[in-house]
Amino acid sequence: MPAEPAYVPTMLPELMSAEQLLDVDIPGKQVELVRGRLVVKEPPGYLHGTIVARLCFELVQYVRAHDLGQVVADPGFTLGRNPDTVRAPDVAFVQRSRVPDPLPTAFAELAPDLAVEVLSPHDRPGETLSKIGDWLNAGTRLVWVIDPARRQARVYRQDGTEAVLSETDTLLGEDVLPGFSCPINAIL
Repeated sequence: MPAEPAYVPTMLPELMSAEQLLDVDIPGKQVELVRGRLVVKEPPGYLHGTIVARLCFELVQYVRAHDLGQVVADPGFTLGRNPDTVRAPDVAFVQRSRVPDPLPTAFAELAPDLAVEVLSPHDRPGETLSKIGDWLNAGTRLVWVIDPARRQARVYRQDGTEAVLSETDTLLGEDVLPGFSCPINAIL
């Protein structure tokens, strides 16, 4: 069965750069770049957006109150070059000392200190693990994966350790956001 026209943009190079990705517009879809290859995904849905908004609210309040840095929603980060990888977590935190000045209008050329992925119905486990690996290999210190269907979160750390948290547990900022805590059931 041939692909739908919306999924196959015409005249795209075999390998793309982060700069070329900025010009890709596929209506109603989300895009990332993985080792030069365009990845097109479905929009994640309403529940996903609600969880992202709730977590952003909690993080922004804490980060602003303690002047720790910057929280961004659905940004793109260039994690590698030649071929380029641009990943876009649902939420990210960058420590104050690492926030680019001036703020880039394109993708930031750094890995965030915290990357948050909220799973949507279309996410596949292998793709999610690949993203986690890209984040950690690029220098992200903490990755939270929120799983609304299972009502849990997984925490992945730069040192290779991980934890599974239930909805009655609390997300902690650990050494990335010292003192931050958010009950998982407050965002689900």
